[in-house]
Amino acid sequence: MNLFIGIATLLTLLVVAWLVFALIRKTPGNGVSTEKLNAAIHRDQLHALEQDLMRGAISQQDFETTRDELQLRLLDDTESFETSKNLNTPGFWSSKRTAGAIAFSLPVLAIGLYLQLGTPEAIDPMAQVAANDQQIKKMVDTLAAKLKANPNDPKGWVMLARSYKVMGRFDEAQQAYEKAGDMVKANPDLLVDYAELLAIQAGNKLEGRPQQMIAEALRMNPEHTMGLMMAGVAAYQAADFKMAVSHWEKLLNQMPPDSADAQQIQANIDDARAKGGLIANGTNKLPPVPEGAAAGMTPEKINQMVDRLAARLKDNPNDLPGWARLARAYKVQNRLNEAISAYEKTGKLLDTDPDLLTQYADTLATRDNTLQGKPSELIQKALRIAPKHPMALMMAGQAAYQAGQFAKAIDHWETALATLPADSPDVAPIKAEIEDAKLKMNTSKKP
Repeated sequence: MNLFIGIATLLTLLVVAWLVFALIRKTPGNGVSTEKLNAAIHRDQLHALEQDLMRGAISQQDFETTRDELQLRLLDDTESFETSKNLNTPGFWSSKRTAGAIAFSLPVLAIGLYLQLGTPEAIDPMAQVAANDQQIKKMVDTLAAKLKANPNDPKGWVMLARSYKVMGRFDEAQQAYEKAGDMVKANPDLLVDYAELLAIQAGNKLEGRPQQMIAEALRMNPEHTMGLMMAGVAAYQAADFKMAVSHWEKLLNQMPPDSADAQQIQANIDDARAKGGLIANGTNKLPPVPEGAAAGMTPEKINQMVDRLAARLKDNPNDLPGWARLARAYKVQNRLNEAISAYEKTGKLLDTDPDLLTQYADTLATRDNTLQGKPSELIQKALRIAPKHPMALMMAGQAAYQAGQFAKAIDHWETALATLPADSPDVAPIKAEIEDAKLKMNTSKKP
């Protein structure tokens, strides 16, 4: 506050000094007399008129007439000059007296106006913060009073809960969330926010009810940013480092690669991998090449071939089959994020190739540990192109099983069995899955 007063005083004094200086300073003369200048001009004109008379250019009468006009003009100019000197004679309000009046009245006027119209307490930061806090508290208390009179307002209870949470009144925030009822259960944002509140009350522990609420939020919105973050934290706290990495890698894909948030999430992933003894994506080698499969082919050489293919595609991005080959190679190397990026660049091939669609879906499911969402959409697209595609049918059955649609899962798997050779190694696992689905379906039908 003292700093503000000092700056304001200094600025006022500078303005006063500038005005006073402009009024009291003496205006320097230009060294030229207007009266003398007019006389000199008159002499020159008269001399020229005399020369014209001597050369016979004008008559004597014209000479005299013109001479008289010049003399009268000189007289008028001299009289005007004297009049202007008299008009400039200072009266009572001289420049010095005016400057003195301004120097005295301007600061007094400025102080008076500020005290009358200004808000001195507004320049005190602590007073301003206290005033804001009091205003917010008053608004929250008013909302609480309204809800007490009209408790059937879930939106109001949610607003009150969030307000209490920001104010650090956690117990009251929990009570408000409970009174919001089904509105919280149907909204992933509110579920995650409420889960965070419960975790704070529990010493930042997410196990139990908070973790269940986060899982429900992700079921409704698998891409929920805060839900993925907190799900990863919950898994990390439970020492399930693989699941933590899975959630955080999914979150990482939503962020700009060079952002500070992405760097922090990557650090979390690296930490979880280190504690869980997991190998980071992109560092795996290809499995050993079977002896005799290709002379002189080693995993290292195959990796070099993959890198060369990636470099060629960077210069020739319209090679769609090349992107498909690169995606499959990355998938084998367990470089899942790079594989997904390559699959996305296969363009029109995804509209016609069921094998490519199922491989893409399998890569997504491997990374995210679920067939729901985009993997399921890709599988259904593959089945529209090739209704008897064995891999698409098996994956469609698994997706239905995960969603609790056991009858649909059985239908897909039985169709897959009809398309496979009797000696296929996939037959026995599919039959076992069908029996398991039938058992689950019968159990769910019992009262």
